[in-house]
Amino acid sequence: MKIGFVILIVQSPEHPLSHKHTARYTAIREMALQAEKAKFDSLWLYDHLFYRPEDKETIGIWECWTMLSALAEVTNTIELGTLVLCNAFRNPAILAKMAHTIDEVSNGRFILGIGAGWNKPEFNAFGLPFDHKVDQFEEALQIIKPLLREGKVNFKGTYYQAPNCEILPRSPRPNGPPLMVGCSGPRMMRLTAQYADMWNTAYLHIPESLDEPLSKLNTACQEVGRDPSSIEITATIALAYPDLSEPPSFMEKYLTGSSEEIARSMHKYGEHGASHLMFHISPYNTEGFGRIVDAMNYYRKKY
Repeated sequence: MKIGFVILIVQSPEHPLSHKHTARYTAIREMALQAEKAKFDSLWLYDHLFYRPEDKETIGIWECWTMLSALAEVTNTIELGTLVLCNAFRNPAILAKMAHTIDEVSNGRFILGIGAGWNKPEFNAFGLPFDHKVDQFEEALQIIKPLLREGKVNFKGTYYQAPNCEILPRSPRPNGPPLMVGCSGPRMMRLTAQYADMWNTAYLHIPESLDEPLSKLNTACQEVGRDPSSIEITATIALAYPDLSEPPSFMEKYLTGSSEEIARSMHKYGEHGASHLMFHISPYNTEGFGRIVDAMNYYRKKY
């Protein structure tokens, strides 16, 4: 099973070398290089324009794709993915073009993770329509998937058009980068079953928390006539060490424990069907990073 690490590009008081608690590229780059040196299988970046909790100040974040492009250049072996891109932020045909290009820069290490989006305040602030998100996403997949695989599509829909679209040059991989969908709703699950190579669910904690969402994906696969085993199962795990610092408010439930206990949970996630885990750690600092590295090494040694 692959073990991935979420790189924070958002305002966080835990982030080293921060400016007003916003991660600087120097720190982001250093964390990525440390993760590659520690032998993580993958690095993941969130895609948001900002967070604005009700009655609270705006929380800033860097633009995902720009940062990921830079990390594609400075790293050499580790896989790079988006967790996940918001479909509404970019034209789907242009996004497919971007995906082929970053796969070239990274020499075939990119995973295109995408979803429909959920954070209404950022839609409103940047002038993006919040309605019909899944309708738009369905059309986007009909453009993105063939452009990744064959480099060609001829599509005219209600929200998007890509008439006689062709991508040249293409990714160094014959079929282009893999397509991962992050979702939980029934209609999005069916779209995942129809189009995705990989599926992501978040934020999980104990291994048993994978069972219910995975059951929903299996049902969706049955409805569209797809073998569930043909979709790679990935999960974003909230991992916290409350003895080091209080977990953030969004981590209502989280995985915790000793390195041996975390390694055992990694193994159990594999038994429950996952083949790739992405860890969002708290605290996001040297101590937290060291602990997840120890757990990963213990997992690889024992299991």
